[in-house]
Amino acid sequence: MLENSFYIETYGCTSNKADSYIITNILRNSGFTQAKLEDAQFIIINTCAVKEQTEKRILERLKSLHEKYNNITDKYIIVAGCLPHISPNYIDVVKNTIPSFSAIIDLDNFKDLPSIFNEIKQGKKNLIYKSKEFIDKSEILITHPKGKITGIIPISEGCLGSCTYCCVKHARGKLKCYDPNNIIRNLEHQLTQGIKQIYLTSQDCGVYQYDGTQLSDLVNDINNLGFEFFLRIGMVNPSFLIKNLEQLISIFKLPKVYQFLHIPIQSGSNRILMKMQRKYLISDIVDKIDILRKEFPALTISTDIICGFPGETEYDFLRTENLIKWLKPEILNISKFTPRPGTEAKKMKQLNSKIIKDRSMRLSTIFRNSLEHINDTWINWEGEVILLHEGNEPSQAFGRNFAYKNVFLEGYDGDFGTYKKVRIDRIEGFNLYGKLI
Repeated sequence: MLENSFYIETYGCTSNKADSYIITNILRNSGFTQAKLEDAQFIIINTCAVKEQTEKRILERLKSLHEKYNNITDKYIIVAGCLPHISPNYIDVVKNTIPSFSAIIDLDNFKDLPSIFNEIKQGKKNLIYKSKEFIDKSEILITHPKGKITGIIPISEGCLGSCTYCCVKHARGKLKCYDPNNIIRNLEHQLTQGIKQIYLTSQDCGVYQYDGTQLSDLVNDINNLGFEFFLRIGMVNPSFLIKNLEQLISIFKLPKVYQFLHIPIQSGSNRILMKMQRKYLISDIVDKIDILRKEFPALTISTDIICGFPGETEYDFLRTENLIKWLKPEILNISKFTPRPGTEAKKMKQLNSKIIKDRSMRLSTIFRNSLEHINDTWINWEGEVILLHEGNEPSQAFGRNFAYKNVFLEGYDGDFGTYKKVRIDRIEGFNLYGKLI
């Protein structure tokens, strides 16, 4: 056991990963050292709550940690992240799962962790912390291990929505946008370390607004930083696409921004969208995406679909199938609906699980078939690719081009985090394969 050491295990989205980076930096700056699970004095489990499947996996993990370390007096377990806070009484579920927990913290307690750890070492246990105010997480500078290529920066937390299926709103709360000056300062700090790819993250990047600075202003300032890098904009909800198309167009025209759009549409049926409290119409989305694709023919689109939302009929699902056939997204995240604690959708009459599974499989088949020739136009393309890490085969590198395409470079044994000019000579579904030129 290493005195004043910690181990952190992260589940879920990019925002959770950013939270873990922030926690790690706060603890390191306070004299704590990062260690392997077996050696660490403090074990932090940064939880996620979006899906029932993930929830079950985390609860099993907490249970196993309790069984393994319950009788070790100088091993302390801290539960962080969304899961304990997804409904008013969910903390009791966590307590019962891991009775030996040392502390449960919320999403704004990060700066308090060093003092919380000291309290725990003094013999206190089963502590529950709820922050009285939110923190601007972007002001906490993130320092990466040597050789790291991808950095993450949160720009806000919470959202303006009230989706009937979402329990994360209870944990992350109402929208809180971070100071653009702090965001830029943090980005510069990461870029000076050799970071070459930056992810902007939040629950909805599109709603960013801080004292008159909107998302396009922030991204333009980032693009003007004097470093060579690619920037990926995180998820934006369809309402932003519909109401702020000009912002998106101006963002995608910037040379350092990936032409990549993650837009969670969730259903192709307007009736189901209304039950979800997703306040847009499919026709509005179709019109705007048509405009975007004419402006940016190489645009990569990622979307999310929930199969089997309560009340979804076969006709509703047919609308979703038709949407995906038309949209042909390069990335499709399919979720089989499961009712989440504390949500309105949990109170609704649920569909049979066999129907939900069948619809999920059907949509997966449609998506796989659409990928067969989706990238054919990229054959013989020449251009710059940022090389990020090793590929799946010997002497192979993985990278991305300006449109966030997966590019595998054959016969490469050089450095990563570099830009190379590549010619694409082979396509396999979503993946492009090329050679140096």
